[in-house]
Amino acid sequence: MGRTSDAREKILSAAQSLIELRGYSALGVAEICKAAGVPKGSFYYFFESKESLALAVIDEHWAGQKRTWTRILNSDEEPLRRLFRLFEETEAGQLAGQQSCGTVSGCLFGNLSLEMSNHTEAIRTRLQEIFDAQVEMVEAVIAEALERKEVTATDTRQAAQALVAQLEGQVLFAKLYNNTRRLGALWVNCLALLGARAPREAVADA
Repeated sequence: MGRTSDAREKILSAAQSLIELRGYSALGVAEICKAAGVPKGSFYYFFESKESLALAVIDEHWAGQKRTWTRILNSDEEPLRRLFRLFEETEAGQLAGQQSCGTVSGCLFGNLSLEMSNHTEAIRTRLQEIFDAQVEMVEAVIAEALERKEVTATDTRQAAQALVAQLEGQVLFAKLYNNTRRLGALWVNCLALLGARAPREAVADA
């Protein structure tokens, strides 16, 4: 059982790396298995198709990202401080990826949205669900900030959608220009969208 599970994890890991580097459409099953170091038959033991593999990669990636977002956004820090931490860790993650492979990989969900949203309904639906979940998590923090009168944006849902869109857009620019400094505008733009002033600690860190 351990070896079987290990083979599946190798396929998932290889697929995610290849999708981040080259996209989904250009990949073949044989290439994924070669990168994973497993026989081609192992692929079809775990996955019915390349689409089912992509869905598994998306779910695996979201599980990890959701844990990170939950840890940051549900912490005991002030609401705006939590949002600042989210942007801070996003930038750090993109920088780490760039240092590891030489290029900014961007957001897996954003990349697949651009590539696959008009081609694969199952993937498009799953990505919608993930972005909706992100918006809900951010909205809860904005609502706290509104109760504390730290922001002036009263439509918390719309504000959360704008923040998630801002995050995705800046990560896309970082990928396009292969420059994580493009993410430096996130916090200032966030404050402008929310009609807020930065907590003193966040200003000191920025």
